Amino acid sequence: MTAPPRPLSVRKQDMLRRFEHDVDAWVSTASLDGTPYLMPLSFLWTDDTLLLSTTATNPTARNLRANPRVQLTVGEIRDLIHVTGTVAVGEVSDAEGEAFAAKAGFDPRPLANYPFFRVTPTKIQTWREVNELKDRVLMDGGVWLV
Repeated sequence: MTAPPRPLSVRKQDMLRRFEHDVDAWVSTASLDGTPYLMPLSFLWTDDTLLLSTTATNPTARNLRANPRVQLTVGEIRDLIHVTGTVAVGEVSDAEGEAFAAKAGFDPRPLANYPFFRVTPTKIQTWREVNELKDRVLMDGGVWLV
């Protein structure tokens, strides 16, 4: 039996809890010629952004530098958070670096060629079952709807 759909406020609370506790997301990028690339990366939710880090030489990093549009997914098929956003390459504060290292289980700061990428969500959707598809958008145009 399918549970009744969650109110949007509960979905946002559940999403924030997942962002706090889940470690990895599937990150989808595309090169300038449109070639897609999918890779799991650890993330940290901080200041309404998702912080990622990966080696500068892999396709994800190259794609994000060339094409700052990204989609990422956290969760399971029947408890999903789907984020569309834009990416900026940049520095992180000491507190963010420490929090990322603690959550991800590795610290990219002392490693050569491991930049940080900050994803600013423009759209966030979340759903569990088909009965939550109708009201799955929690953020649109970078604005929280709940």
